[in-house]
Amino acid sequence: MGKTYDIQAIMEFLPHRYPFILIDRILDLIPGEKITALKNVTINEPFFQGHFPTFPIMPGVLIVEAMAQTAGVLALESMPAEKRGAPVFFMGMDKVKFRKPVVPGDQLIFEVQILKFRSKVVKASGQALVENNVVAEAELMAALG
Repeated sequence: MGKTYDIQAIMEFLPHRYPFILIDRILDLIPGEKITALKNVTINEPFFQGHFPTFPIMPGVLIVEAMAQTAGVLALESMPAEKRGAPVFFMGMDKVKFRKPVVPGDQLIFEVQILKFRSKVVKASGQALVENNVVAEAELMAALG
């Protein structure tokens, strides 16, 4: 990976902004193949106020959204240069499983691999890990452009 993908670079790819941009850094990216991203989970996240005040856990749907955002960066970096900048729309998810709760202080690592890449649709498989333990997994689909 010759390029640095900090939060500023991620925001060049994704239209999401606070409080809905859910990845902090790309650790590794091989266009057309795979990506690894990081999310630092802190007690300052707005969703912890209500989920749940006495036992804060990150909502599973937001873990999957962060995985989808990771897949979105991979899809955009895998497109031919003339098509980059086109929107990527989350279409579906299959085989979603949640294994363990994610709590403040955890560092989520997202590992996503492309399963199929067509001109209009991409399908990917992803895992979310905390300390090398799988906390969630899913297959994701997105429409390109």
